Amino acid sequence: MLNLGERKSIYQPEQNNLEFPQEFKTNDLEALRQRRKRHLVAACRAFAQWNFDYGFAGHLTVRDPGNPELYWTNPMAVHFGQVKVSNLILVDHDGRVVEGNYAVNQAGFVLHAAVHSEHPDILAMCHAHTEYGVAYSTLGRLLPPISQDVCAFFEDHVVILDDAGKVAVETDAGNRIAKSFKGITAAIHQNHGLLLASRHSIDAAAWRFMAFERCCKQQLAIDAAGHKPIEISPERARYSREHVGSEYIAWLSFQTVYNDLENKYPDMFD
Repeated sequence: MLNLGERKSIYQPEQNNLEFPQEFKTNDLEALRQRRKRHLVAACRAFAQWNFDYGFAGHLTVRDPGNPELYWTNPMAVHFGQVKVSNLILVDHDGRVVEGNYAVNQAGFVLHAAVHSEHPDILAMCHAHTEYGVAYSTLGRLLPPISQDVCAFFEDHVVILDDAGKVAVETDAGNRIAKSFKGITAAIHQNHGLLLASRHSIDAAAWRFMAFERCCKQQLAIDAAGHKPIEISPERARYSREHVGSEYIAWLSFQTVYNDLENKYPDMFD
C-alpha cells in the first residue's frame, strides 16, 4: 500500500486502495539483481521500438547491486530487439567481461566506465546514436524551455564540448566527459549525441533518454518552421521540472513501457 506520508509526486493517488506502480524494494541482492537485469533488457527493447538502433552503436548500463564496481550492459553487435537476460554481460571498469559470452563495446566501456567510476551515485546510463539527438548535438546549444516536456530537463542538462565528434576509445576522453555529470543527469555531446544518467534506476535513465530525444526532435521541427518560439520563464520552467522532471516521474513513466513490452515479448526474459 502507498504510504501517503511518502508521496513523491502530485501524480500519486491520494487513496491508498487503488492500483498504482510501486517501486521494488528488497534486501535480497539476487532478487534485486534479476530485477535490474530484466529492466535493462526492457530498456533495450524499448530502444528497438523507438528505432534507436544504428549498427552496433549504443550502450545501456546499470550497476550490479552486490558488486557496485561492476555493471551489466547489452552485448556488443546484438540488436536492441534481440537483447535478453541470458545474453547480458557483466563488465568491470577496465573493460573486462566478468560474466557472459559476448564482447563489450569499447566506446561504451570508455564512456560508461568513466561516468560510473567518477560518480559512484550514478546507477545507470544510456547512449545511442539517434537521429534527432545526433542532429541536434551539431548545434552545440542547450534545449530552450519551450514546453512542459523539455522543462523536465531545465537546468539539468549540459553541452559537452570536449572531444566533440571524436570516437571515445581512450580512457582520458571518457574521464573528461565524465566530469560533466556532476549534479546533472543529461548531456548533449557536441557532434556525437545524447548521454543520459540516472541516480535512481535504469528505468529512469531509459525514459529520460527517450524523452530527451523527443525534445530534440520537437526543437528541430520548430527551428525548421523558421519562427522563434515563446519560451517559458525560468520560474515556471523550474516549477514544471519539479513536477515532471524528477527521476521518480521518469521511473513511473517507464512502467507503462515495461508493462507493454512484458506482455508483447516474454522471450526477453529468457
